[in-house]
Amino acid sequence: MEKRRVVITGMGAITPIGNTVNELWNGIINANNGIGFITLYDTTDHKVKIAAEVKNADFELLLSPKERRSMDRYAMFALIAARQAYEDSGLKNSAFDRNRFGVMVSSGIGGLGTIETEHKKALERGFDRISPYFIPKVIVNLAAGNIAIDVQAYGMCTCVVTACASSSNAIGDAYRSIKDGYHDVMLAGGAEASITPLGMSGFTSMKALCETTDINRASIPFDKDRSGFVMGEGAGVMILEEYEMAKKRNAKIYGEIIGYGATCDAYHITSPSPDGSGAARSMRQAIDDAGLSTEDIGYINAHGTSTPLNDKFETMAIKAVFGEHTNVPVSSTKSMTGHLLGASGVIEGIISVLAIEHSFLPPTINLVNQDAECELNVISAKGVAKNVDIALSNSLGFGGHNATLIFSKVRE
Repeated sequence: MEKRRVVITGMGAITPIGNTVNELWNGIINANNGIGFITLYDTTDHKVKIAAEVKNADFELLLSPKERRSMDRYAMFALIAARQAYEDSGLKNSAFDRNRFGVMVSSGIGGLGTIETEHKKALERGFDRISPYFIPKVIVNLAAGNIAIDVQAYGMCTCVVTACASSSNAIGDAYRSIKDGYHDVMLAGGAEASITPLGMSGFTSMKALCETTDINRASIPFDKDRSGFVMGEGAGVMILEEYEMAKKRNAKIYGEIIGYGATCDAYHITSPSPDGSGAARSMRQAIDDAGLSTEDIGYINAHGTSTPLNDKFETMAIKAVFGEHTNVPVSSTKSMTGHLLGASGVIEGIISVLAIEHSFLPPTINLVNQDAECELNVISAKGVAKNVDIALSNSLGFGGHNATLIFSKVRE
């Protein structure tokens, strides 16, 4: 069967640098730093004092009392971003087969904040006083479930959990589902809300988080002074649609997904493979899937976490695929948003699509001393105006999960 084309017809986002897609993109253009001191809990007895929180999210305006009562913060983020994307797509008022409309929205961790608050309540007041919403708020698939109910999607409803690759895998798997003829429309993305005492302490104990209080020297991917990632939170959603259907209903098309790769390092539960081979295979898979050569890629949105190992090994992977002296422009937008774990891939996918649309390649802010072991053409300072047709986005997760997406302008 001939493979079908898959386009993006709607996007939604709530992030540390903007609570809509437009606000997010303005934050990227202006090189805004979404990192600040943690306000969600008292950090007095914690080593890590900073994170990239979502700011000014008016849950009372955006969600009903029942929705706020029955959902964890991560799921509320997911529903807000999904509603933005669904409204943006124009599908709400379109006649189409909802049996072929699926949802694939992920999270790396899920309702961690609810686990903490309900356990504290149980210890203080008794375990029989736990909220009846505890389980629905905690389980990772309920962001997707709530969204499917909200948009009346009767196709596949699922949740990929692959740590920091989760939402990229969700988008890639949704792309394949449409490409192979199983669905016509997929709502895909991810959400995360792990800026909690337990979540932050767990990552701190692993020595994964940056412990500085200087927000301008915290999330500094590819810098020789990098010392760990900065936790972020939020959600992103894309509406993926079969090209002919989108064209027939005169939908706005942001771009096209043309390639997807997914591999495993099978090396270590937290460390990437030292030679970058897993990430390299993921990129090669995506490039082959798209029918491209490396020369066709105009921009790479790197996973770029600002940890010593990730940035070094991802550099090795990029060089293994593109050549030792590659000049393809690279940036890590985690320098602005922090690391949104399971939501990072979709946010970076949205940014990559907008980079193509607006002919502007995002910066890696606060990069001052580029590491000699990260010798890539890394965009720093304010970003660059450059016309590119094709962008590649990497997501790499604990467990050795690697996912690569390739986006392009709509091919005529």
